[in-house]
Amino acid sequence: MEERFETYDDFGACTGLVPRSRVHAEGLWHRSTHVFLFTPEGRLYVQRRAADKDIYAGRWDYSVGEHLQPGESYREGALRGLREELGLPEIELTPLGRVRRRITAIPEQHVLDRELQQAFHGIWDGPVTPDPGEVACVQVMTPAELARSIAREPESFTPWFVQELKTLEIFG
Repeated sequence: MEERFETYDDFGACTGLVPRSRVHAEGLWHRSTHVFLFTPEGRLYVQRRAADKDIYAGRWDYSVGEHLQPGESYREGALRGLREELGLPEIELTPLGRVRRRITAIPEQHVLDRELQQAFHGIWDGPVTPDPGEVACVQVMTPAELARSIAREPESFTPWFVQELKTLEIFG
């Protein structure tokens, strides 16, 4: 059965549950959360999306990114993502700014992704166990390594990840 997202009008009022494929095809507002997970030394965990993802398969992305389930808070979705995607226990998360509206058009895939997003910062010092159905692999990068990699191969990263690094001034 296809995943269903809560959808919202332009004023943020919930308008109902709609199948994921329709949400992205019709450009309906829906909610997502993502986590910038760091080591105590300030290196960022980045994940390579699984090869069978429907959008930007195989590209480097946030430490964790999740669409929210009906009734789920942004924090609950972030913690679920850490558990499901990276096999981590509940950790302390700090919101990064407010909920933002983000629009990403991917015309070649007939996708208009309109999201209400909340980002979080977390720190983890230990192993991760990526779910191979979601995550191809995880790498830990210093700010300088990540900046060089994005400059060298920007098409290897999801555009929303690169934009969010700048918007939230993740590395200053």
